[in-house]
Amino acid sequence: MVSDETMMYRRETDRSKAETIIRSVCAAMDEKGYNPINQLVGYLLSGDPAYVTSYNDARSQIRQLERDELLEEFVRAYVDRIREN
Repeated sequence: MVSDETMMYRRETDRSKAETIIRSVCAAMDEKGYNPINQLVGYLLSGDPAYVTSYNDARSQIRQLERDELLEEFVRAYVDRIREN
């Protein structure tokens, strides 16, 4: 049975750590000629770390965060950007 009540989701993520990792991973993918957006979407949807290059230890770095933590950071950044405009 599905509830009509709004669910609350709360997770405390170390935002500075997440941001540092995301920046580093995106830079590594850019350097290797990969599209970070496409690769990160593939990783988030599948959970397969092979979507992230191992160059500059990016694959190990991204795995320090749970996929829901990454998704939360992406949504937060997007919503913050919308609110600014």
